[in-house]
Amino acid sequence: MAVIVLIGSAAFGKKDSIIIKTEKMNSKVIKEKVQFISDGLVLMGNLYKPENFSNSKKYPAVITGGSLTSVKEQMAGTYAEKLAEQGLIALAFDYRNFGESEGQPRQFEDPNLKLKDLQAAVSYLLSLPYVQAVGALGVCTSGGNVAYLAAEDNRVKAVATVAAWLPNSEVLPLLYGSEENVNNLRKVGLESKKQFALNGENKIVLAYHDTDQTASHVGPMEYYMDKTRGGGVKEWKNEFAVMSWETWLDFDPMSRAKNITTPFMIFHSDGSALPDNAKKFYNHLQGEKELVWGDGYHFDYYDQPEQVNVAVEKVSKFFLRNLNQ
Repeated sequence: MAVIVLIGSAAFGKKDSIIIKTEKMNSKVIKEKVQFISDGLVLMGNLYKPENFSNSKKYPAVITGGSLTSVKEQMAGTYAEKLAEQGLIALAFDYRNFGESEGQPRQFEDPNLKLKDLQAAVSYLLSLPYVQAVGALGVCTSGGNVAYLAAEDNRVKAVATVAAWLPNSEVLPLLYGSEENVNNLRKVGLESKKQFALNGENKIVLAYHDTDQTASHVGPMEYYMDKTRGGGVKEWKNEFAVMSWETWLDFDPMSRAKNITTPFMIFHSDGSALPDNAKKFYNHLQGEKELVWGDGYHFDYYDQPEQVNVAVEKVSKFFLRNLNQ
């Protein structure tokens, strides 16, 4: 059924999983700092539980993820906390190579490794006795990452994206200026990867900047430049490993859509990244799907209450409907 809605660290030892710290976020949410294992690496996460949580009950659970280079204290945590307020268990975690999670080289982006980490997160949630079913929510880049997950892992029962980054090879020359520029970035990435293998040097550039052309992403980057927003999150580093270029440019969630039969919601807007690709992705989905078209700017969906609350209202109802069956 298709529905379209238009709206205005290692110190703790490598046990399979462990609860490290519990704190009360507000009157409605409990946050536990947890760890689990992916490919032998310790991944760190924050597990959000709803008000009046009981170990004797069964809850729907959702994994949340954010943008390129982001950490769990940014948009993943924002959405996880709000989903918990709606009665869901939510897990925001750091992918390997980022934040508090293990993994080398640091700040290295690889969609296939992120897929493994998402699958490990699914396994972790399903190991909890109070979890009845698992879904996944991806904001920006993680929208593409959860598309990989939905295409590969039938344990995931519902998937949603907000302002998703859904590129394919056809848009790369437009994004990076020309096919020649894309090929040059690939060469630079391969050379950096060789240097890392030879001498351990991990060449780093800025991930985001308004004007600095050496950054991996250049343009109006207010969320990352603003110290009162994402740029002020102390756990985040504005860094991009140059050797990431090849794997980053190979990122192609669009090609996964035809293999996705899991119930899927896309929440997007004209002001979000690649809106035409979001519609194409939706058209290629094979299962039950829902397209919700908002009116916010891309970065607004990271942390601005007006846009985030509207998105959470829609995706939480979607998850509660599909994960409580």
